[in-house]
Amino acid sequence: MKHVIPALAFLAAVVFAPAIDARQTDERLDGLFARLHVTSNASEAAGIVAMIWGIWTSAEDDELDRLMAIGSAAMNAGRFGRALESFNAIIEGDPGFAEGWNKRATLYYLMGRYDESIADVERTLVLEPRHFGALSGMGLIYTELEDAKTALSWFEQAIEVNPYMPGIALRAAYLRKLLGGEPI
Repeated sequence: MKHVIPALAFLAAVVFAPAIDARQTDERLDGLFARLHVTSNASEAAGIVAMIWGIWTSAEDDELDRLMAIGSAAMNAGRFGRALESFNAIIEGDPGFAEGWNKRATLYYLMGRYDESIADVERTLVLEPRHFGALSGMGLIYTELEDAKTALSWFEQAIEVNPYMPGIALRAAYLRKLLGGEPI
């Protein structure tokens, strides 16, 4: 009986746990994002961004990390079918892992499957609203869909979260010029 109460408490915690995974609520992230917003040093910002990505991309599971490596390598090599198999397996194995959804969103984008990419970005952002990669990815999707106003809105959200995205800042500046400074 002495061990039953802790076991039931553990089971209740697992069953009724919030949908957001620990990787997205890692205590270090708040501090890293705070530092990202106050630094004026681009090198320091790059290091902070690398630490954020390091937290986000670690599945904390050897098999899922292996699938992530395989899927990423396959995607980079243009082997989209193999990449899709890997990312699907990651999402099946851990639907609370935001980076699994984000990687598949990126793959769908590269495949020109924009509706599916949008759906996966939306799921990524439910799990990690500060995911500047997903936010900027949504801007890229809407650029491809030739919706400059919506693309600009997404790029601006990404820059608000991570002010050190020079490529995205250039895209946003271009779209602002294209739109004639029209407010969003």
